[in-house]
Amino acid sequence: MSTDHVINPAAIEALREVAPGDGGKFLTELVDIFLADTPPRLRELEQALAARDANAMARAAHSIKGSAGNFGADRVARFAAAVESAAKTGDFATAGQNSQALAEAYTAAAAVLQSLRSP
Repeated sequence: MSTDHVINPAAIEALREVAPGDGGKFLTELVDIFLADTPPRLRELEQALAARDANAMARAAHSIKGSAGNFGADRVARFAAAVESAAKTGDFATAGQNSQALAEAYTAAAAVLQSLRSP
């Protein structure tokens, strides 16, 4: 089983099973929260990187990692974990590289999640 999904279908199915009779409303609500919350965290991460604030970088990356994990956004979670790890060691070059990959992975995940929203 791959651990590098844009969005892991098993995670989405598990979320749907939380409220199976609601026509996808619960999943849509969670998607909306993720789509609203993650871009500000990505901006915080970029600002922290520019300011060389390792603690703020680690906090923003940790937040993104947790949210992405809920959706099975494996690539987002993996790059967020890499940023968090690099931030904790003060490796700003690696954090920057992974931050760019994280933003790209989020864009892909957001497109898939948007398509899963109930009408």
